Amino acid sequence: MRIKVNSDSLKNSLAKILTVVDKKNSRPILTYTLISVTGNDLELSATDLEVSAKVKLSATVENHGNFCVNAKNLFDILKELPNTEIELVLDSSENVLKLNCQDIHYSLLIYPSDEYPKLIFGNESSQFKLTSEQLLEIIQKTSYAISDDETRLQLNGIYLHEVDSKLRAISTDGLRLSLVETDLEQTNIETLINGIIIPKKGVFEIKKLAESYPSKKVTISVDESFMYINAEDEYFLSIRLIAREYPKYQAIIPSKTTYVVNVERSSFFDAVRRIKIMSNEKSNGLRIQIKEKEMTITANHPSLGDAQETIPVDFNGNPMEVGFNAKFLLDSLQTIEEGEISLELNNELSPVIIRSNSVPNYLGIIMPLKL
Repeated sequence: MRIKVNSDSLKNSLAKILTVVDKKNSRPILTYTLISVTGNDLELSATDLEVSAKVKLSATVENHGNFCVNAKNLFDILKELPNTEIELVLDSSENVLKLNCQDIHYSLLIYPSDEYPKLIFGNESSQFKLTSEQLLEIIQKTSYAISDDETRLQLNGIYLHEVDSKLRAISTDGLRLSLVETDLEQTNIETLINGIIIPKKGVFEIKKLAESYPSKKVTISVDESFMYINAEDEYFLSIRLIAREYPKYQAIIPSKTTYVVNVERSSFFDAVRRIKIMSNEKSNGLRIQIKEKEMTITANHPSLGDAQETIPVDFNGNPMEVGFNAKFLLDSLQTIEEGEISLELNNELSPVIIRSNSVPNYLGIIMPLKL
């Protein structure tokens, strides 16, 4: 087998699947990438058995076949090569892949492809399409609230389900919640009505895929165990879903609130970021005093000192003081780029809803902090 391909094209394609490769070395073969040659396409595949990725790229080939080569080793080599055509020659008698680039030559040990897991990258059940921008918005507005608590697996991902012909995405770690909705072209998708949970690693890989194909539609299909994504028949993902029931998140969202604080997003964000410097590293705690026309944000560090800043707000209720985790506030505010935001609450201990007219499809919730 002889393959001629551009070194940068091969490097960039390998970079897309490299993060999928099994880092735990649970099975040595999973540290390898499967390279398949069909027609004039070169296919690179990687998996850790939870998330799998495949990328197609054009190449000039003689003879078809499959083999496995160490993914990181090949990528490290490609990073050091000039941007030019390289030649890959498979010598099956020696079990070696020869890589030739100008006067540079490597011989890489290979493994037979029949040891590699059989990967599936799609079916036609529960199929729908989203744009790359829709996927990126879902991830940008929800991924920050995914839980890292491995004892609560159902919270270790983004929950997707169909509500009133829209796709709703939710993430929560029990202390905060993020919710965003986006339009669906196809509706009444059975698996989405029941809901699916995409694990954190899968979310990261979807983000990378969406960023690689701006302004394109991707095809998504779902079965009982996996989510499959196809971008332009060139970049494929297969993600094992979290097989748990998602908590009844609706109970966390207050049905009505008594008080509303309206504040300019940029001034609030900048003030929180400045005052956070003097907060306790463990709690990131801030005190926010709200009264008519103004909000005062304070923090006190037992060994460094304290800080205070006052900003104008629109508020007509009784004065109150609420404690917040500054990082949680900043994470939520970063999902809103500009304009005025509203903080809706009932009292100092009730969940606080964050909304913005500039992003009407987003809702954030933060539980107050006892200081």
